[in-house]
Amino acid sequence: MRGSPLLLCLFSMSCWVNLMPTAGDKIFHFGTCRVSMSMTEIRAGFTAIKANIQSRDPIRTLSILSHPHSLHKVKSSDRCCIAHQLFTFYVDKVFKHCRTEDSFVNRKISSIANSFLSMRRKLVQCREQNNCVCGEESTEKFKQILANYEGLNVTSAAMKSLGELDILLDWMEKSR
Repeated sequence: MRGSPLLLCLFSMSCWVNLMPTAGDKIFHFGTCRVSMSMTEIRAGFTAIKANIQSRDPIRTLSILSHPHSLHKVKSSDRCCIAHQLFTFYVDKVFKHCRTEDSFVNRKISSIANSFLSMRRKLVQCREQNNCVCGEESTEKFKQILANYEGLNVTSAAMKSLGELDILLDWMEKSR
């Protein structure tokens, strides 16, 4: 066991490096979880395709993410849970059904999806370490989001959810 202190030191350093944000990353606080993410890259990608995606939304009278079940009203203690649920929702449901005939738009969607997948992995690790549990409020808000989503056909719901990405990004920015 002579090498143990050295291995422990190397392991600790690698964990520390993985938790440090890279240039352009911001730290987001979702309850007890602190996660870094490049919001600039995601916002730029979304801004580049927002008009195209929103023009594909046939139902303008319904919102999947906003009032009366606004994300902005989620208690701090439930932010970890709802953030994990939303990243999983976008990765598993939304991005899978957002394909267009425009390769530029598809590349931007793919880039955003990869960022969300990375964020979801970080949230899973944090939730496991901190034993985050979902409160009744976040569970109800997420059930309403799913009900809104599932009330539409898959493609329309996915495009609408992607078109509302700025609602989620604004909520995340307020979680800093």
